[in-house]
Amino acid sequence: MASNFLAHESTTGMRIPKRVAIIGAGPAGLTAAHVLAKENVPAVILEADRTVGGISRTVNYGGYLFDIGGHRFFTKWDEVERLWNEILGDKFLERPRLSRIYYRRKFFFYPLRPKDAVLGLGPFETLRILTSYVWAKCRPKGEEKNLEQWVTRRFGRRLYEVFFKTYTEKVWGVPCTEIGAEWAAQRIKGLSLGTAIRNAFFKPKNSNVKTLIDRFHYPERGPGQMWEMMADWLRERNYPILMGQPVVGIHHNGGGVSYVVTRGAEGEQRFEATDFISSMPVRDLVNALDPPAPAEIRHAANRLRYRDFLIVSLIVNRKDVMPDNWLYVHEPQVQVGRIQNFKNWSPAMVPDQNKTCLGMEYFVFENDGLWSRPDAELVELAKREIDQLGLARPEEIEDGTVVRMPKAYPMYDDGWADRVEKIRAYLQTELPNLQLVGRNGMHKYNNQDHSMMTAMCAAENILGAHHDLWAINAEPEYHEERRETPKSTIPADGKPAPQPVPATEDMQPLA
Repeated sequence: MASNFLAHESTTGMRIPKRVAIIGAGPAGLTAAHVLAKENVPAVILEADRTVGGISRTVNYGGYLFDIGGHRFFTKWDEVERLWNEILGDKFLERPRLSRIYYRRKFFFYPLRPKDAVLGLGPFETLRILTSYVWAKCRPKGEEKNLEQWVTRRFGRRLYEVFFKTYTEKVWGVPCTEIGAEWAAQRIKGLSLGTAIRNAFFKPKNSNVKTLIDRFHYPERGPGQMWEMMADWLRERNYPILMGQPVVGIHHNGGGVSYVVTRGAEGEQRFEATDFISSMPVRDLVNALDPPAPAEIRHAANRLRYRDFLIVSLIVNRKDVMPDNWLYVHEPQVQVGRIQNFKNWSPAMVPDQNKTCLGMEYFVFENDGLWSRPDAELVELAKREIDQLGLARPEEIEDGTVVRMPKAYPMYDDGWADRVEKIRAYLQTELPNLQLVGRNGMHKYNNQDHSMMTAMCAAENILGAHHDLWAINAEPEYHEERRETPKSTIPADGKPAPQPVPATEDMQPLA
């Protein structure tokens, strides 16, 4: 452990050395530890799992590497990009992007290209979409409480039914009328049918705007390589990362958190600190408080919902299956929602270039019928569906494996924002030395770079800054739009954190 302590004043005027406990060894937790390590502030990282990286990990199955979903590395924050390059060096590749939508046994480029859509859908369906779009633009705007209303007001009902409804309901497991309009605003703001048509046929007058991101960065051996290398960097500097240590108790004394308790294979352990950073799901955090939070706070936390995720990776005995990095599957006849082609993310993801590793992604609720199926049944399901889609034959599938990821996506259902705000206000008042960061820590469906930036700013707050973590990327921006403007820097004390236009690594089509 680093020996130089950063001191702060106690109520008695004594100088108390800073010591930080970080809950979670995903992108947020490890980034916070990295910032603190550079300032020699002691910290310990507590991770419930046996692997670092959270949802950004990379799984190794017999030499075949695959993501828990696909994770592009793209950001508008200089600080984040510098950190990626610092850790990865020449292992940070630039890769071409091809993503398409699979619908009615046809492929459509995503982001949508009007000419491609016309040829694929046919003139009659295209006319229906355009008529519906014009009708939506002519009608009064009306209320926009849910995703269906938000999308149909901007794109027309027919385009919503063709390219939004089926896939979105696969992802979230609820009707689009039960998904908050805030989610749509965050994920698809800035895209319009008119803009798509103009950009397809005419070069934008403003050369600083790129609506189609056709290349991205990616670690040679998957996103987990970034976090494994950062974990090694921290351990070399005597910053412990304790695996298999889920936090089960967060003890506070009226003035803040005093210590946390983990329960691992060796029993319970207690970790005292002056400051705490948490990326654990906020619902679990509230339920771990001791003494318990007020009933209304616990009620708000327990009403927060998550969408869980499982991936069936299939080893295909064929050199080329499809040219895409990933496919969005809009076919309602199959349960798979997205298909990753990991060799096209990086050739190093497969040990044999004459074979292909496909990730069949299923969006589920923990302990529902699909989640609870035995692995062998899930592999057989994936084999049937890849055959049904016409992408590979069952006899070409040599092997398969299953990975489940609980709480992969915070849900933006009705009332989620009010619940999060109530919890946030309570924690900031009662536990001022606890900061929430990351996707699940803030119950914010963000991107990897956003998680990292919240962590950087949280660490800087411990060093004396006054960043508002909740102001980072507070304004929803369309995640495929890229503006090549000067990038932001860490803000000065007392000012809101920077708000660049982010790009998603969780590739929701039109969302």
